[in-house]
Amino acid sequence: MIYPSVCPFCGEISKEGICRDCRKKLVYIREPRCMRCGKPLDKAEEEYCADCRDRASSVVQGRSLWLHRDPVPRAVYWFKYHNRRSYGTVFAREMERVYGGWIRACGIEVILPVPLHPSRKRKRGFNQAEILARELSGLTGIPARADVLYRIKKTRPQKMLGPGERSANLKGAFAVAASWKPCRNVLLVDDIYTTGSTVERCASLLKKAGAENVWFLTISIGQGI
Repeated sequence: MIYPSVCPFCGEISKEGICRDCRKKLVYIREPRCMRCGKPLDKAEEEYCADCRDRASSVVQGRSLWLHRDPVPRAVYWFKYHNRRSYGTVFAREMERVYGGWIRACGIEVILPVPLHPSRKRKRGFNQAEILARELSGLTGIPARADVLYRIKKTRPQKMLGPGERSANLKGAFAVAASWKPCRNVLLVDDIYTTGSTVERCASLLKKAGAENVWFLTISIGQGI
């Protein structure tokens, strides 16, 4: 059977992926935005958001489609926790439509999903970031690999922790495969960017393993501090 495509935001059948009514409600992130994480800024003369202003980073730059506010959170939640894997196809298409040019300009050579711990992946049945990476790979022609980054420590859910706790929670949580032959430009893909702790930890390890530049792309991004 062929199941019709449905809009992730309202659940109605939509051949276009995102229906016209819901597309009108979505607020895409535009300039001015933080030069590093891509959060929208209030003033054009600002370069960095409050989160990025006073900290070093292993990330060159990141982009996200939308702010993590209605109607986005519910769609991402159903994608992750209610087996709506088809939503990943819709989100990846939108990523390519909006940021395909940016991805090519960055010279990305490989797309890497942020990994889940094996126990969590077994429970959920899939890694939503892998779905995004695989779909984005098919659209861009850039290879996606799920055998480079590994989550080796089961951590508490980041959403339950404060900004200061998130970084400590991820200490020793990730590893890079010793067999990986690093390339110059890497794109990390995940569903949500909140404080950046997860992306930063992954990017730092990838750079230590030999990657020159690490970029990231997510469906949505939090408001920050």
